[in-house]
Amino acid sequence: MSNIRKSLLQFTFAGAYMKRWNDKLRPMELLEVDKQAHKMIVAWLLYQLNVEGRLQGERIKLGETIVEGGIFDYFFRLVITDIKPPIFYRIRENPTHYAQLISWVQGELEPVLAPLGNEFWERFVAYFAPNRKKTLGDEILDAAHLYASKWEFDLLKNLNGFDDEIPEIDASFNERLKAYSYLKGVPELLSGSDNVLGRLANLCGQLRFQKRWSQTPRVPETSVIGHMFLVACYSYFFSIVQDACGARRQNNFFCGLFHDLPELLTRDIISPVKKSVDKLDDFIKEYEAEELERRVLAPLRAEGYERLAWRLGYFLGLETGSEFDEAIVVDGSIKKLNFEQLQSHYNEDQFDPKDGVMLKACDTLAAFIEAYTAVRNGISVDELHQALWRLRQQHRKLVIGNIHVGALLADFD
Repeated sequence: MSNIRKSLLQFTFAGAYMKRWNDKLRPMELLEVDKQAHKMIVAWLLYQLNVEGRLQGERIKLGETIVEGGIFDYFFRLVITDIKPPIFYRIRENPTHYAQLISWVQGELEPVLAPLGNEFWERFVAYFAPNRKKTLGDEILDAAHLYASKWEFDLLKNLNGFDDEIPEIDASFNERLKAYSYLKGVPELLSGSDNVLGRLANLCGQLRFQKRWSQTPRVPETSVIGHMFLVACYSYFFSIVQDACGARRQNNFFCGLFHDLPELLTRDIISPVKKSVDKLDDFIKEYEAEELERRVLAPLRAEGYERLAWRLGYFLGLETGSEFDEAIVVDGSIKKLNFEQLQSHYNEDQFDPKDGVMLKACDTLAAFIEAYTAVRNGISVDELHQALWRLRQQHRKLVIGNIHVGALLADFD
């Protein structure tokens, strides 16, 4: 039986500490969790474009390969944090050394991942098998990884004119990304702001710049995009524990990955401010929807990406009223449900289901861990202690299917 443990949640959060490009002059700290979020957003775009015309079973299998491959790569990266990419690539070229590295990483991760069940662990082991053939999902993840890394590199490139490695790194990114031009969407991403896909990928990257809890000192700080990735991972883990079907697991991951996308347009406004003025929260939601339509959805439709716009709208709950609503798709129409209905009657791929209350719990859990970690790191301010107390009180009796959220929060002493 699978289960969620404190150790898994904290390990997933560890990417908020992991600095990238820390041997280069940087305009800001670039963090692994932010890069992974940006990578998976781009992977979703490429997935949607390259899955067109495939049967439902093929689409779901490819989606699972991309989601789990992204999570597995992230976990692997967290363990080998001190190995620079050029050295890692050299190790990977030597089958013996690479097998030894994989064995060591798996030994480190087994206690953390085992509670999610044998099937999940076996998929993790199989993903790194030396003889595994490369799939379309791997190619999409590789292209997305290169795009997100190059996006970071472009931020610091001009600051490091004195560094003789810069031209070589720049040329390498361009060459390797162009090698994936056969994938639908990659040429458009390479064209940058000349195309709506390039503009959207760039726009999402800017969520790195928005810090959460902006008025409250914290260590580590987390960005909006990093928070989105944490919620996506937690939602996927919760989905495994709920025995969710493949479509539901993927939808929950991507719902988490995009749930705060409107904050790109309005900034991260904390809940006490939203609730301090009558109907301010409703006004903010209305404004977010208008800006999302104007700057994201309408441009996608205008350039022929109606399917992308529709999927984003589904993830963000535009038809049901909230991203935290359970929903299914029947004959092309979105139907709002509750958790019990979803779990008992519609937990099947054919209904394209997505969770709501579980996504909200994961959003809360990510916020709790952000505050909890800051307090444990010695940042003792009233706002953080109040947030921890409030979140514990509000969720101490919350049970969602197989998961007791209150008991999970109680594990954080």
